[in-house]
Amino acid sequence: MEIPGDKRLAAAVVMDEEGRVLLVRRSERERFLPRVWGVPCGKLEPEESPRDGALRELKEETGLRGEVVRKVGESSFVSDYRGHETKNWQDNFLVRPLSMDITLPAPDQAYAWLTPSELSSVDIDEYNLDIVRQALTNS
Repeated sequence: MEIPGDKRLAAAVVMDEEGRVLLVRRSERERFLPRVWGVPCGKLEPEESPRDGALRELKEETGLRGEVVRKVGESSFVSDYRGHETKNWQDNFLVRPLSMDITLPAPDQAYAWLTPSELSSVDIDEYNLDIVRQALTNS
């Protein structure tokens, strides 16, 4: 069995023209942070740029097409993979939506467009909140 090394990820903080941020609630069947609200993000494919990965994850997780406005920061965390520590590196991007029709992959998911003052109205974890703050600080 091959043990993974460092993982590269990308996140899309989608902000509409009214300054609202898109958050998505993860399915209860997710292994990582089930039912927690956050921004679309995920692992990069081999040879994929972080910018392209953020847009692909956005499309896969919400059905939205988007345009990267700029990179807003980086995040990292350590996870456990079958008893082995893995370092996860994530590039975070501010994205302008090019479409507004959201399609979520699982029926128990939900989404919300929230103003910065409304972010605490959902169960968003500190990690995702920091990603959103990076985008809001650099807006």
